[in-house]
Amino acid sequence: MEDLIIEGEKKTFSTPTVEFIAAKGKCTISGEAYLEDPLGFFQPLYDWLYEYIDTVKKTIFFEIRLSYFNTSASRCIFDMLFILREYVNNGGEVIVDWYYEKDDEDMLFEIDDYLRDTGLEITKIPY
Repeated sequence: MEDLIIEGEKKTFSTPTVEFIAAKGKCTISGEAYLEDPLGFFQPLYDWLYEYIDTVKKTIFFEIRLSYFNTSASRCIFDMLFILREYVNNGGEVIVDWYYEKDDEDMLFEIDDYLRDTGLEITKIPY
């Protein structure tokens, strides 16, 4: 299975950096996400997760290091977490670590919403 690497860009719209490494099962999304076409950006990430779940079937270490994301990106993040939840519900193992700036109360609130809405265990890690 191929890795998925996308270098983030900061222009009028910002895309996050994506590093999904198949051999390690490590998936990292970092930077900022306010995108002109969020579904177009996130669809390859969904596809990669589905392929990993169907073929590799090992633990997924999912790491989120986003300093900002807009509402449309938020929905796409939720969809990824939902994919991971379904994997857990079907016997897979997923570890989700969400890094956030320690004074960012809004981000902490968002993480708590994801935790509640997805039912996934999410480890909140301040920096």
